Amino acid sequence: MKKYKMYVSVVNQQVYFYPDDSPWEYEVVVTDRYVPVFQRLFDQAGTLESMNFLRSHFPPLPDHYGGFNQEIELRTKKVYALIHEFTNDESKKFIEQLPYFR
Repeated sequence: MKKYKMYVSVVNQQVYFYPDDSPWEYEVVVTDRYVPVFQRLFDQAGTLESMNFLRSHFPPLPDHYGGFNQEIELRTKKVYALIHEFTNDESKKFIEQLPYFR
């Protein structure tokens, strides 16, 4: 399997193949099998955020009824788990300190 070096921006929900494309937070080395997984998780989170935005315009519905925050958080946890699996030791230590891993 071919390995790819990718640059992941969780903040921007993007994956880059060149470090100068845009600001990024994590560098990962993954096999070709995992390349689309990052983008799929980011796409899903983006769709859920859009649905949350639309839902927020219906004031009678409280956030805990029909909100997608838990689903967005789940996608974010999965992204951080993947980054943790394929990044350097310094980034792993930082990710282990995040609230998602406590």
